[in-house]
Amino acid sequence: MFSTFGLFQSLSCPERNNCNRPSCIFSHSLDLPSHHSLNVPVQKAQPLPQKTATPSADAAPRVVPSKRPFHNLAQGSSSSSNGIPSGPPTQRLRVGTTQKPVAVPAASHTSAGVPIIRVNPAQSQVAIPVRQAMLKTLYEHFVVLYDNILSLNPTLASEHALRQEEQVYSKSTKLTYRNAVINSIAALKRRSIPTSISHPSVGTEEDLVARAESRKKLDDLRITRLLLKPIVMSLEAMQTWGFITEVPEGLGGDQPTAEGKIVQCERCTQSYMVKNNPTSEECHYHWGRLFTHKVNGERMRSYSCCQKPAEEGGCTRGHHVFYESKAEDLHSRHAFSFTRPSVADTEMDTALDVVALDCEMIYTTGGMRVARVSVVDGSGKQVFDEQVRMDDGVEVIDYNTRFSGITQEEHAQATLSLSSIRKSLDAFINCDTIIIGHALHNDLNTLRIVHHQCVDTAIIFPHRAGPPYRRSLRDLAKEHLGLTIQAGGGTSGHSSVEDSVATLDLVRWYVLNKLKPTAKT
Repeated sequence: MFSTFGLFQSLSCPERNNCNRPSCIFSHSLDLPSHHSLNVPVQKAQPLPQKTATPSADAAPRVVPSKRPFHNLAQGSSSSSNGIPSGPPTQRLRVGTTQKPVAVPAASHTSAGVPIIRVNPAQSQVAIPVRQAMLKTLYEHFVVLYDNILSLNPTLASEHALRQEEQVYSKSTKLTYRNAVINSIAALKRRSIPTSISHPSVGTEEDLVARAESRKKLDDLRITRLLLKPIVMSLEAMQTWGFITEVPEGLGGDQPTAEGKIVQCERCTQSYMVKNNPTSEECHYHWGRLFTHKVNGERMRSYSCCQKPAEEGGCTRGHHVFYESKAEDLHSRHAFSFTRPSVADTEMDTALDVVALDCEMIYTTGGMRVARVSVVDGSGKQVFDEQVRMDDGVEVIDYNTRFSGITQEEHAQATLSLSSIRKSLDAFINCDTIIIGHALHNDLNTLRIVHHQCVDTAIIFPHRAGPPYRRSLRDLAKEHLGLTIQAGGGTSGHSSVEDSVATLDLVRWYVLNKLKPTAKT
């Protein structure tokens, strides 16, 4: 046995008198001092102090724990009434949509450059460099296609190339995208070269499809007198909008010219004497219209022709011209008359049920006179288009080519006077024929026609500001038909045939989309 070191001799044997060990390592002495116990101080819970309106100044400061338990405020049922959570906090829910984001391009382009696709690369199925290369190819082919019209619409190729690429991308996958663009380019090469912005070849593939579907619906609609009866203007409405509903008193046509009289210039509002063949360009005017826009938060009125404020002088020089609107004055230049009555035997009457009519006017010594008349039937087919020779003694002052499209060379070939034009129109129009036009009172007044069966697109598509304001035919055609007409930009003028077809199509659109059917036709 090993000898002990006596390390436990200061400790009393746990078994005391019952110990049977021959050599116990513990002490069996009775006078050993009591061993010290380990005392751990434990702080007793103190009662919560009563809440008072004014706490005492010597109150103990509140101890805020460094880590607070998470409370789900959205679920009040998980907490007890005293604010202590009754269980573990619920898992936070992810709020939001699970739909995959779509890469919609936001492009920046100039009038003579390739548009740039600006999208998040992570949101695009196809690599952005690949899409940009395809967009550049589309742009180059649109430039070739629009070669004849880019001078008036410099950003057209960029806009259509960007939209075409976006349409192809939205319909294809990563594997089919490149071939889809190649097919679009092949379709571009097969298009005919457009000569105007309203040509059927102008637009993206979706534009052409939508336009063809809309065109088919319009062409399939057969316009009849009974179908248009609900939108024919009443006599009261015609008088409100400037139509002449009765032949003025007097001989009519006794003063075809105002030469030598003092009148007010329509352009610059100055008074002047009407002269034949004026030599000097005394009129300083704006050929554009005033429009309202905001600059630095302030409303300003500027001219559309030069963007100058309304207070500044004109930007164009020309001859003084005048315009007459009173029935007596117009009657004295050339007599008014009603449209002919219908023939008793309807089978012998060549008049049409519905026509659309438009005129182009020029300035003369007899005021504003008609220089071209165009008429299309209810299907849009041209039935009449002639230039008008001025009456004897009436001289042209300004051909107003910017708006009328009439040039001196073209008008020199006119052979029919206004009286002859009226007789020619009798073959297509009688008192029961419904005449469609835009601001039709101007056309009928310059033709010296009194007619009561009228449909005016300026009335059935009212201006939001109400009378006497009218929306332009160009804006209506763009909004409802997707067509761009009168696109000369103030240089080539209007086409009366194009305008008459546009008014007819607007009425067709109105019948299809706005007019409630009342009877089968």
